[in-house]
Amino acid sequence: MAAIKSPLDESARGVVGKALQGALVDLIDLSLQGKQAHWNLVGHHFRNLHLQLDDVVASARADADTVAERAVTLGVNPDGRARTVAEASEIAPLDAGYLQDDKVVASFVERLGAVVSRMRERVRATEEPDPVTQDILIAVTADLEKHYWMFQAQR
Repeated sequence: MAAIKSPLDESARGVVGKALQGALVDLIDLSLQGKQAHWNLVGHHFRNLHLQLDDVVASARADADTVAERAVTLGVNPDGRARTVAEASEIAPLDAGYLQDDKVVASFVERLGAVVSRMRERVRATEEPDPVTQDILIAVTADLEKHYWMFQAQR
């Protein structure tokens, strides 16, 4: 099978590939944890938070697809396999069982804040080697920061 020829030199492709793979892992795990919380949520604010978690999941899934397709465009194979995500994710796992609404808000403030911080590092890392990828990561970060703000506002 023929490999995709990258428009980037080897060094730039390595830096950008690492940033995109890290973003992909964060986004996949965030979407999975969003669904886990969505299914197990309880509390007075169930309805609104239930819907809000679906917004996070939809956004993370769409952004993960964009990130993965950018990687392939550059000749980098994205790895979104469950084992890879489980081994590489830096997002703390959710507790098992029912999750109280106030604890879900606090946990998603924490998770989104950490992911936003890593995304901003990736934005900086891709500035010189590939401004096109940087632009994509900026847009993804903007999506995440909007969710981060909305969860913080519920504290």
